[in-house]
Amino acid sequence: MTIVGYARVSTDEQDTAAQQDALRTQGCTVIFEDKASGASKERPNLARALERVEKGDTLLVVRIDRLARSLSHLLQIVETIRAKGAFFRSINDPIDTSSPQGMLMTQMLGAFAEFERSLIRERTRAGLRAAVARGAKPGNPKMLARDPAAIAEIRHSQNERYLSRLLDGRQRWLPTVERLRPHLPWGIVLRQICAITPPTRSFSERTLVKACRALVRAGYADPKILEAAPRLPLDTRVARLVADRIKTHPESSLRDIATWLSRDLREPTPRGGLLWSPEGVRRAIAQANALRLIEVE
Repeated sequence: MTIVGYARVSTDEQDTAAQQDALRTQGCTVIFEDKASGASKERPNLARALERVEKGDTLLVVRIDRLARSLSHLLQIVETIRAKGAFFRSINDPIDTSSPQGMLMTQMLGAFAEFERSLIRERTRAGLRAAVARGAKPGNPKMLARDPAAIAEIRHSQNERYLSRLLDGRQRWLPTVERLRPHLPWGIVLRQICAITPPTRSFSERTLVKACRALVRAGYADPKILEAAPRLPLDTRVARLVADRIKTHPESSLRDIATWLSRDLREPTPRGGLLWSPEGVRRAIAQANALRLIEVE
């Protein structure tokens, strides 16, 4: 049962020494830190901390404002941790999801967040009704007139928001794409992403390709991932999958990999079955070694 710490400061001139001392006094053995604004979506070590937390572990922070950008962001993080069977605790706030009292506080925060969203929606509707009663026509006048400049501006704004959403959390799925593409087709890469736990961004094959194209255009991904995948024999394809699994999960046993191929990827065996055996995985590893896909130290 590991206590994983997370610390954050806003600028490079500050340091996390005080936070780290407080975390260590609570028994933290692993600490991740970011130097970024609280509103920033670019916090790679927060993503690593969430990946590091496993069943029974606890993610610990000094204060919740060191962790989340907003109340909704905090609840999203808590739910991600709970889905892994882990816990969240703040030293200076009454939040500890391993206790009934702390869980109650978290649920109350969720209720307040939903109440706030309801108030915003109601105020928006009331404002629109009042505007219509005064004779106003809701909507952007330039858009209603199909002004080309206004349309171009809105499209640009939509593209910026879409890219921002992709950047927030891409560390959880983009490395999988960059490891497997263009060696393997998009459908197989998608199955790998769908097998990530806890679940990451929801994709279809079409939206995954669209997301990768957007990241490549913005300079956040290697253009090679968009190249056409070669047609590979089944044994070569499985060898690449197994080699990647060994690199990313070196502690996996033959049985672990067999379960992963069967249950998570639903990868067919050479005979067309769906149930892999440890011996089948052993043959796939031998093929990966023959193709020099696994580095031998």
